[in-house]
Amino acid sequence: MNATADFTTEDRAALVDTVQRFATQLIAPNVPAWEEAGELPRSLHRQAAEIGLLGLGYPEHLGGTPAPWSARNAMSRTLARYGGSGGVMASLFTHNIGLPPVLAHGTPELQQEVIPPVLRGEKIAALGITEPGGGSDVAALRTTARLDGDEYVIDGEKVFITSGMRCDWITLAVRTDPQSQGASGISMIVVPCDAPGISRSALQKMGWLCSDTAHLRFDGVRVPARYRLGAEGAGFRMIMGNFNGERLALSAMALGFAEACHDEALAWSRQRSTFGAPLIERQVIRHKLMDIQMRIRSTEAWLEALGARVDAGDDGADWVANVCLLKNHATQTMQFCADAGVQILGGMGYMRGTVSERVYREVKVMMIGGGAEEIMKELAARQWGL
Repeated sequence: MNATADFTTEDRAALVDTVQRFATQLIAPNVPAWEEAGELPRSLHRQAAEIGLLGLGYPEHLGGTPAPWSARNAMSRTLARYGGSGGVMASLFTHNIGLPPVLAHGTPELQQEVIPPVLRGEKIAALGITEPGGGSDVAALRTTARLDGDEYVIDGEKVFITSGMRCDWITLAVRTDPQSQGASGISMIVVPCDAPGISRSALQKMGWLCSDTAHLRFDGVRVPARYRLGAEGAGFRMIMGNFNGERLALSAMALGFAEACHDEALAWSRQRSTFGAPLIERQVIRHKLMDIQMRIRSTEAWLEALGARVDAGDDGADWVANVCLLKNHATQTMQFCADAGVQILGGMGYMRGTVSERVYREVKVMMIGGGAEEIMKELAARQWGL
């Protein structure tokens, strides 16, 4: 099925309308309570699944709806803009970084076991890459998986794992070749999180307060060998390929959050009066709003262009380099707009409950997650042979 051909402009418009209503009615009013609780209710996963949001971009035979990147980016952007919470986005769509390796490299039997219940909102899937001793240096990971008969025995730790406290499945990066200290010895294994030997500790963060984040420990965890994805030693390439989709999605989210800050700042400028006139009548405020628009529109154009390219099958080195730099540009746009939003709102912008305040706290994790700015620049330079 050609997702690009079959997903029409009308389909995309209908999707955006559905997502906006879902975010406005079911997400935005509840974010303060969810942030206080430190997690999302599982019912939200089922509600999102019922209208097809969790399965967007997945094949029909696994319970999904094939869709091009342009549609998936539109969903992410709209949910971010009208939901106004990175924590919700991170937790509700953790499967979009946990499941792609299963879809690309898992056996048909494993795909059927893992993917459909997640897309129905019944199970939660996560991704386990980062370790206490290293972040962006994936090739240095230490978590081991040794084969014992028809099972792998896993020992090690993972940290900063989104949905780590609630996940039912985790796609785990492990070292299956103890003789290799580099990329060649890494494999990917899907681990059921009710397996004996797994312990979880909740982590407290600056932002994304309603997204549970965990430090996971694996102590002699036994997993059937059939849960390995692809061949032993092929994990590093899987991880790197998975990052490209994550970075494109993060760029769409960052654009939506920038727009959310603009929406709030514009509304405040129109209703807030100082010295007998609305803020919007002050030239300095209008110019600040134009600075916001300039960054939003450049990010939008770049995102749309790269979405169209990958939907047309262009995902080569130049595209990868562009995605890396777009991720930097989009999160810098988000940072600028959050800062400007807080400034325009003044004292109210420093109060919990405003979108700009929340996004202001969340922007740094967007600039770090999926590849820090410095790593993105270096990776882009390498793709271009510099």
